[in-house]
Amino acid sequence: MDTALAHLDEPPNVAAVGIGVHGCASRTDVFSLPNLWQLHFYRYEADLTVDGTAHAIRPGRVSLVPPGTTVRYRYRGRSEHLYVHLRLGSAGAPLSVPVIQDAGEELAPLAGQLNSALTAWPHTPARATAEVWAALWRVAHLAPPRTTGVPATHPAVATALATIEARLAEPLSVAEIAKAAGVSHNHLTRLFRAATGNTVVGHLRARRLERARHFLQATTLSIPAIASSVGIPDLQAFNKACRRDLGASPRGIRSGLTSPVAVPAARLP
Repeated sequence: MDTALAHLDEPPNVAAVGIGVHGCASRTDVFSLPNLWQLHFYRYEADLTVDGTAHAIRPGRVSLVPPGTTVRYRYRGRSEHLYVHLRLGSAGAPLSVPVIQDAGEELAPLAGQLNSALTAWPHTPARATAEVWAALWRVAHLAPPRTTGVPATHPAVATALATIEARLAEPLSVAEIAKAAGVSHNHLTRLFRAATGNTVVGHLRARRLERARHFLQATTLSIPAIASSVGIPDLQAFNKACRRDLGASPRGIRSGLTSPVAVPAARLP
């Protein structure tokens, strides 16, 4: 087994967090957890076989193994690793996650999250669960994320999407977004359309108007402040955009008079 399909859209049910000590009584362990996932963080060298597939354990690697999977560890001596045993839900699209991989540049933050979970467990299980959930998402994104049956998002598109979210309040051109993504204007346009079904400009407008709708309905911020915070400081342009894309004026949206007009959103894999 090289990969596992994990659903991470809801918090895990953490059963145990601890430090496992192995390789003392025997240099080999063979076992499975029938009903629990295994998340392990390693700081030693050993050999691991997951359902017949051989993998190398090295310091700084992390493994995520699904329930009912037979694992075989062959140690070189006393070996300690941090483990989490947990149950995952079924909400959302499953992500294909390597059963073992290097933490790489994420080593320090991942170690921090798992050690915080260890410290919190079992006295504050909610804190431990939050740390484990965040660590699982970090593990799932060590390699390019994939949902089952759907190609991964191109890195340039992922960077473009993140740039748009971070800079909604600023004047932002497609050329600037493309520069941040490290590709040409035309190349980003093609990649973005293929990945999301929308144009860069269309997605940017949709995200600005969705944020405006949220601020209008959930806060008491003034309309000029909201317009500025979503990158449309011209009140006439903001009013026109709200009427066109959200179905009502800013005051109408704030009063709950919005007609059911959907703002086109990006279709992501």
